Amino acid sequence: MVRGGARRFLALAAVAWLGGCATVGPDYRVPGSAKVKAAQAQGAFRSESAAVTAQPLPDHWWKLYDDPVLDGLIAQALAANTDLRVAEANLERSLALLDERGAGREVQGQASGETSWAQRSAEAELQHVKPPVRQIYNAGVSVSYDLDLFGGIRRGIEAASADTEAAVAARDLVRVNVAAETARAYADICNGGYRIDVLGRAIAVQERGVRLTRTLIAHGRAAAFELDRREGLLEAAKARLPRLAAGRRNAVFRLAAVTGRTPGEADMALLQCRQPLTLAQPVPVGDGGALLRRRPDIRVAERHLAATSARIGVATAALYPDIRLGASLGSTGAAADMFSPLTNRFALGPLIGWTLNRHAARARIAAAQAQSRADLAAFDGAVLKALREVETALTSYAAGLEQQEGLERALEDARRVAGRTAQLRRGGKIGELPALEAERDLVAAEQAAAEGRAAINDDQIALFLALGGGWTPEARAE
Repeated sequence: MVRGGARRFLALAAVAWLGGCATVGPDYRVPGSAKVKAAQAQGAFRSESAAVTAQPLPDHWWKLYDDPVLDGLIAQALAANTDLRVAEANLERSLALLDERGAGREVQGQASGETSWAQRSAEAELQHVKPPVRQIYNAGVSVSYDLDLFGGIRRGIEAASADTEAAVAARDLVRVNVAAETARAYADICNGGYRIDVLGRAIAVQERGVRLTRTLIAHGRAAAFELDRREGLLEAAKARLPRLAAGRRNAVFRLAAVTGRTPGEADMALLQCRQPLTLAQPVPVGDGGALLRRRPDIRVAERHLAATSARIGVATAALYPDIRLGASLGSTGAAADMFSPLTNRFALGPLIGWTLNRHAARARIAAAQAQSRADLAAFDGAVLKALREVETALTSYAAGLEQQEGLERALEDARRVAGRTAQLRRGGKIGELPALEAERDLVAAEQAAAEGRAAINDDQIALFLALGGGWTPEARAE
């Protein structure tokens, strides 16, 4: 026959088993009304053009430039960037907090021991005889287990797990930005070098114009003010050099910072790059569905929504009783009677805690529900922001390419004119000044095309950044 204590234990075990299915609060699912589920968000981009394809974006998008130096710089940045170190530490912190939450489902235990010389108060015992001084002690072990009948602990673990996944996505978002910033700084160095070379040719043409004008004035074939005009153009061209050179050096310092180095450790050999980055193929952009799955900031927002949903369950569980199973074993009393039947003690049984004032608990539930609505709005906002950024980047890139085509045509026209005037000059059919003017127009067209190529690189990198690539485990491994 089952004794009373065993019967009670079985009853508690049955309650615990039944309570395992009574997790309160909403079970998280992405709401059907969320913008991420809209059909219009999943298809092809509206601003697609011949400059892009619907092929999936590669993990290592920077390799589309086929520049080993750029590949190495991004690898260094992903390994040593300080913002990434912060993100990694935040992730480790989230993992530790998740582990702490998980410990709530384990058996909790505590051991204690103390001893002292003590004298009890005679009057506290209603006596008028001084009690003796004696050595007393207290030692014991206690264990407890929270049955978590209504899932408060489980919901807490669920929330902590979502927070950890949000920290992973936040780390990935930093990687996306680090890769883009590295590519942008390197592009600025290369484009700056190319523009300085073109500007050097423009200065050489202006210097020839000054020398020719002096000769013409000396022979009475030009007015004196022409020399002032020519020298003004020359000085204006030379004045652009310091800022271009400073921009390149600053880009080197930016690269040093993004790769975890001090300005004193900056690699000035990068200034040797004097050719713009070029893509040999249209940009692969995928579609809206792939974008929404790839963008880390969208995953951050979605995981925050999941964590808040779980916290509604944590707050709701406070409306219900918290039942623990506990046991303790110990000995307390005079040291002379240590561990004797007179000092030994034990206890076994449940501990039930129930907060009767529901006002505060219901207020926390309402606060969590309000936060959930805010997080859903933030999630929708992240989706809309991602789609907007890609569409605007695609539009800017297509417009930039169209502009560049016009600049390249103008450059070809100027090149043909300069070639013909040079032939005429060598044949003695025109003077040197018209030929010089044609050469100046050619250099001006080269400068406009160089600035356009720099803008194209900016548009490309902005597009890659908007697409959110470069964070996957395969990308991190290299």
